[in-house]
Amino acid sequence: MAKRARQLLIPLSFLLLGMAAEPPPIPLSVADGFWRPLSECGDPALQWKLEHAVQKNRLWKSLTEQEKMAVGVIDLTDPHAPRFAEINGGTMMYAASLPKVGILLAAQVCFEDGSLKATEPIYDDLVAMIRISDNSAATRMIRRIGLKRIGDILMDPRYRFYDKDQGGGIWVGRAYASGGENRPDPIKGFCHAATVTQVCRFYYLLATGRLISPQRSSQMLEVLSMPGIHTKFVDALQRIAPEAQLYRKSGSWKVWHSDSTLVWDGLWRRYILVSMVEHPKGDGIMRELVPVVDEILKPKRAVLAASPAARTSFHRR
Repeated sequence: MAKRARQLLIPLSFLLLGMAAEPPPIPLSVADGFWRPLSECGDPALQWKLEHAVQKNRLWKSLTEQEKMAVGVIDLTDPHAPRFAEINGGTMMYAASLPKVGILLAAQVCFEDGSLKATEPIYDDLVAMIRISDNSAATRMIRRIGLKRIGDILMDPRYRFYDKDQGGGIWVGRAYASGGENRPDPIKGFCHAATVTQVCRFYYLLATGRLISPQRSSQMLEVLSMPGIHTKFVDALQRIAPEAQLYRKSGSWKVWHSDSTLVWDGLWRRYILVSMVEHPKGDGIMRELVPVVDEILKPKRAVLAASPAARTSFHRR
């Protein structure tokens, strides 16, 4: 009888958590009265777990202390109670191709106000720019929209992805090609930069349908889906969660590495992970970070087993 109870425990545990075989569709539908901005989602328990896990690794501890490594995590298992934690979240770092998400946003803003027409060649460039990080496609998009307009959109109070009074954020100040206009960010003079908190916020707004509109958020998620470069986060996630849907943008140049993903799975993996690292082994650090964060967010079977509802159910069998 005890053996039978143990065999039934795991599936019942998932039922107790309300975890379905299929994840809810995104963008998620969260009523205005229940939705909270990311600044109000900080979770002390998750923060402690993230800091503790990072500090256990000597290299990661050293890099975070030097502000050469930043990490941000949002647990979206309960859309009405998201949990956010970060290390060096507000630190501006060179981010290579990761800021191309800012170009994607700018394009959608221009589609919305009619200043840019959503043609098939433009859509193809957006997909190539995001999924395979095509620099030529990104440069064509920058020239269509204009660096000044992209910067204005990133600093627009409606979006606030770059705020020089709050430490910066996502910045695109040069085409992804040699020569041409150069508009470095006002704080550190970077041309392609980001903070993990603002990139986390970008995905959080998309996941809850609040970036421009639910329709535009859905369109941006579609472009971010089906990543074509299987490195860093994607490489690790395909090993531990091969069935998960991934929405992703990454970047690498010399010793600077960055990655960002929204992980959407049918059981419990529903989270946002963003990291930036300045180190020659940054690519490997990104791979190693994924299972560490995954373990932090995994529901604890022992806790589920202690559920009074579970014990009552088994005693009745």
